[in-house]
Amino acid sequence: MFAEACGHARRVAVLASVEAVLGWDEQTMLPRAAAGHRADQAAALAAIVHRLRTDAAQGERLHGLAAGPLATGGSPEQQATIRLLRRDFEKQARLPPRLVEELARTGVGAQQAWVAARAGSSWKMLEPWLDRMFALKREQADCQRPDLDRYDSLMDDYEPGARWRDVVGRFEPLRAAIVPLVQACRESSTQPDDRILTSATYPIDAQRPFVRDVAVRIGFDFDRGRLDTTAHPFCTTLGPDDCRITTRWNERSLPTALYGVLHEAGHGLYEQGLRRDWYGLPPGETASLGIHESQSRLWENMVGRSTSFWEWCLPLARAAFPAALGDADVATVHEALMVVRPSFIRVEADEVTYNLHVMMRFDLERAVVQGDLAVADLPAAWNDRFEKDFGMRPPDDAHGVLQDIHWSAGLVGYFPTYTLGNIYAAQLMAAARRRFSGLDDDFAAGRFQALLAWLREEVHAAGRMLESDPLVERATGSPVQADWLVQSLWERYGAAYGL
Repeated sequence: MFAEACGHARRVAVLASVEAVLGWDEQTMLPRAAAGHRADQAAALAAIVHRLRTDAAQGERLHGLAAGPLATGGSPEQQATIRLLRRDFEKQARLPPRLVEELARTGVGAQQAWVAARAGSSWKMLEPWLDRMFALKREQADCQRPDLDRYDSLMDDYEPGARWRDVVGRFEPLRAAIVPLVQACRESSTQPDDRILTSATYPIDAQRPFVRDVAVRIGFDFDRGRLDTTAHPFCTTLGPDDCRITTRWNERSLPTALYGVLHEAGHGLYEQGLRRDWYGLPPGETASLGIHESQSRLWENMVGRSTSFWEWCLPLARAAFPAALGDADVATVHEALMVVRPSFIRVEADEVTYNLHVMMRFDLERAVVQGDLAVADLPAAWNDRFEKDFGMRPPDDAHGVLQDIHWSAGLVGYFPTYTLGNIYAAQLMAAARRRFSGLDDDFAAGRFQALLAWLREEVHAAGRMLESDPLVERATGSPVQADWLVQSLWERYGAAYGL
C-alpha cells in the first residue's frame, strides 16, 4: 500500500511539473497576446492535477497507512511521507475544483496585467485583478484550513506551522534593531562610495558569461539547469534535473544581475541538492519557502558580499569589465557593496533596509486578507507606510505598490518568508563558520565545496521531513533567533560606516 501511495504521489508531481513549465514560459517567453489561451491551459491543467491530488482511492490508502505500523514504526522517511501526504490530501480535498481552476486562470490574467500596469505605472489596470485575487485567496483560506486564522491558513502553504502572531514576535525585535542601524549609517561621518558599481558601464554581453561562471563556481549545475531573462527574477524547478533560474540586466549596475544570479542560484543549489530517489515525496521536497530563502540569501549576502569572495571574484570581474574595474581593488569593491541607502524597489534594496520592505508587505497583505484594508486603498496605505519607515514617498505606483508580482500571482502569505529566510541564513552561516574555521580562505581561493556539502547534509538532505525551526535548530545546535542576523548586520555594516 505504501508503494502504491508513493507511486500515485509521484505521478501527481510529474503532472504538476508541467504546470511549472507553463509558469516558467509565461514569465520568460509568452507573447503578450497569448495570455488568454495560457489562462485556459493553466486552469485546465490545475483541474486535472487537483483531481489526482484528491483521488478517493489515494485518500483511502493514506487513511489506511496512517493507522498501520509504518506510520509509527517505519523509517523516518516512511513516517514523514505518510504523515505529510495525508495532511496535503486533506487540505487539497477541502478546495472545490471550481476555486482551483479560477485561481489558476486569474493568476495568469493578473500577472499579465501586472506587467502592463507596472510598465505604465497604472494602478487602475491592476486593481480589479487584485480585488478578484484577494477574494479568491480568502475563499481558499476558509476552505483549506477552517481551523486557522485566514492569514495563517495561507501562510501555512509556504511556511508550514508558522503563525502570524509568532512571526510578528520575531519581526518586532529585529525591526527595533535595524532602524537604529539605518539611522546610524545615515548620520555617520564615514560614508562608503558605491560609484564604481553604479556609475560605470557594464556591457550586458559581458555580464552574461561572467555571472554564469560565478554560478558554476559556487556549484550550480548547468547540465541540470539554465539561466534566462525575466522582468522579475525567480527560480523554478521543472523536474529533478531541470532547475530554471532567471535574472534581469542593468548595464549601469553590475550588482543587479550578479546578486540576482547568486540569489537564484542559491535557490537552485537547494533544488539540485534534494534527494532524487524521493522525488515527488516529502523527503525529496523543500522544507519551506523560508528555508528556501535562507539558501538564496546565504549565498547572495553571507558569501557574495564578503571580502574573501571578492578576493577570488575580482580578477574575473576585471577580465570581464576592464574599462570599469581595471584599476579596482578588493577594498574599493567591497566598500561599494556596503552602502546603506533606502530604495523604493525591494529587489534593489541594500541588505540592511531589505527587511523593512518585507515587514511592510507582510503587514499590508495581512490587513487585506483579514478585511482591515480594502484593495482599493493599498496604494495610499503603501505610500504612507513607506514614508513612515523610509522617510521617502514613492513618486509613482511603479516605484510603490506595483513593483512586486506576488499578489498578482496569488502568492499571499509568501512575503514573510523572505525575512524568515534571512534569519535562518545568518544562523546557518554562523554555524558553518564554527564548523569550518577556514571558510574565508576557501572563498578567497574560489572553493565553495565545503560550505555546499555542509548545507546539503544539514539542510537539503532533510527534505520536508522537518519544519523550519526544528531543521535550523538541528543544523545549528540552538533555537531559531534573530540575534544572529542582527549581529551579522551590525558587525559588517557597522564596520563599513565606522560605527
